[in-house]
Amino acid sequence: MYELLAHDKSIYLQISEMIETDIMRGILEEESRVPSTNELAKLYAINPATAAKGVNILVDEQIIYKKRGIGMFVSPGAKDRILQKRRSMFYENYVKGLVVEAESLGISKEELINMIQES
Repeated sequence: MYELLAHDKSIYLQISEMIETDIMRGILEEESRVPSTNELAKLYAINPATAAKGVNILVDEQIIYKKRGIGMFVSPGAKDRILQKRRSMFYENYVKGLVVEAESLGISKEELINMIQES
């Protein structure tokens, strides 16, 4: 797990993103148990309700699921769902803005592609 960076993002969002990253990296595989909200709360010295809020985001997105009385587990296909979500976010947060800024500077799409290929 990672250290929480309690600055620009809410702690519960950091919790959900850290679990997603562990899934993406193969640290948490499909059908493996995810740390409980109490374990997360103890590990990061946060309120269990805050940890639960982060975990519930992933439940709502079908990244993890609850086995009653046993705990939370990584859903089948979770890695693919995360990858799709993060690619979409990358496009929205970076690519669109890059293209708009390039156009405002008079950089054609072809020039932009060449710049990217040279980097």
